[in-house]
Amino acid sequence: MARYTGPKTKIARKFGEAIFGEDKSFEKRNYPPGQHGNNRRRGKKSEYAIQLMEKQKAKYTYGVLERQFRNMFKKATAASGITGEVLLQLCESRLDNVVYRMGVARSRRGARQLVSHRHITVNGELVNIPSYSLKAGDIVAVREKSKSLEAINHALTSSSNVYEWITWNNDTMQGTYVSVPARVQIPENINEQFIVELYSK
Repeated sequence: MARYTGPKTKIARKFGEAIFGEDKSFEKRNYPPGQHGNNRRRGKKSEYAIQLMEKQKAKYTYGVLERQFRNMFKKATAASGITGEVLLQLCESRLDNVVYRMGVARSRRGARQLVSHRHITVNGELVNIPSYSLKAGDIVAVREKSKSLEAINHALTSSSNVYEWITWNNDTMQGTYVSVPARVQIPENINEQFIVELYSK
């Protein structure tokens, strides 16, 4: 499966925010990348450029490639509800994202690796597809053999985020995807309306 594996800080600097989580390099140089850095003259962005930037930000944030993202948009368009909101909900219900939100991994990239390396179960069954879409009530857990993994334990001890739409028990290393999150519960700084406008052209 192809995915972006290049420098994360460079991408974060492009969008002007640490979209991949805590990043010391970004804090030191939180201006756009490129030879002239802050001194480069940047003209006013066109409407299309702003919309494209927002779509790229969402794709990099959730680690989704263009074809996958477009398919998710089609699914969101066909579903009832506000298209942009449904699109973000589909991104949030991906297994790799929920594993990250539960604190089992320190980044979505790390969560993706845990899933594809068969360390995660859904409703007692091993699932190694990061894009697996969870439904409300699904139980996500760390596989018995993987509970002693240092990376998982380290991530869990340093995790402090709490989300109303998921539960997690550190003792059993098991959590529940309680419900699909409402837009106000999704902390990502993404203007989904721009993405809808871009794809609707």
